Amino acid sequence: MAFLLSVALGIVTVVASIVLWTVLDTIGLFDTVNSFINDIQGKEGGTPIDLLTIVSLGQVASFSTIVAVVNVLLLTTLSVLSAFLYNISATLVGGIGVTLTDD
Repeated sequence: MAFLLSVALGIVTVVASIVLWTVLDTIGLFDTVNSFINDIQGKEGGTPIDLLTIVSLGQVASFSTIVAVVNVLLLTTLSVLSAFLYNISATLVGGIGVTLTDD
């Protein structure tokens, strides 16, 4: 169950990063940042910097996929470890008894 939940979270992470990049590109944020950096750099600064070569959609999607895969592995491992520790502590202590009564 934890594996499926972490896979779903990984898919959401990848889709959200792609949608966010698309929205930022649509509103022209990358062009604005490019012109701002080039204004600060000036003409003596050498070659102008193109932000889209550094942060392209393919690179963002690849990075978010790598992060999602790492998150799936970590969340699955941590949930298995947590369940194991809970089962050991519940065995030692006796667990929590919950009784429902109708008053």
